[in-house]
Amino acid sequence: MENFTECKNSRIDILKRLLRTIICMIAFELVRLLLQAVVFFQYAYLLIFAKSSAPLRRFGNRLSAYTYELLRYATLNDNRKPFPFSDLPETSNCESPSSKIDFS
Repeated sequence: MENFTECKNSRIDILKRLLRTIICMIAFELVRLLLQAVVFFQYAYLLIFAKSSAPLRRFGNRLSAYTYELLRYATLNDNRKPFPFSDLPETSNCESPSSKIDFS
């Protein structure tokens, strides 16, 4: 069993973080809807042109990284404030997309 050190924070600081977390969870829901649209558009593009859209893949990858940051902050696993409290994740901070898509 791990020993956790008690952190002494003021209730005001906790409430500030809670407010930021609520904003992050609203942003998460909006980003989730946008990611769903990206997925459907990517598949429509793939069916029409028989290839994926590279800019859309990069955008989806960046949104996925942002979603990860939102959830890490909301679950108290990261103290770095996500957008809109800081910058969006850079493409260089994202794991690069696969070079080949496997449809099997």
